Amino acid sequence: MKAVITVTGKDSVGIIAAVSAFCAEKDANITEITQNVLSEYFAMIMIVEIDKLTVPFADFAAGLAALGSARGLDIRAMHEDIFNTMHHI
Repeated sequence: MKAVITVTGKDSVGIIAAVSAFCAEKDANITEITQNVLSEYFAMIMIVEIDKLTVPFADFAAGLAALGSARGLDIRAMHEDIFNTMHHI
C-alpha cells in the first residue's frame, strides 16, 4: 500500500530532512519525491510505501500534521485508497 504526502508552506532549512526522518522512524519507505521552491514558498509531494508502518495510518497522518504545525507548514498524508476510490466513481 502507498500514501501520498504533501507539504506546503514557507521555505526553511531542513523540511525534507524532518519529513524524511519522521517517515523513517515509522518505517514508511519513500519511493518518489519531488519538491520545488517558488519565491519563498516550498512545495513537496512524496509517495511512500506504508505496508510496514509501525503505527496505524491515522496516527502516521496525525503525526505528520503535528510536525507541519510545529514548523508552520501544512503536511497531509492521504492513503492511496482515496485516490483509487475517486477514480472509480
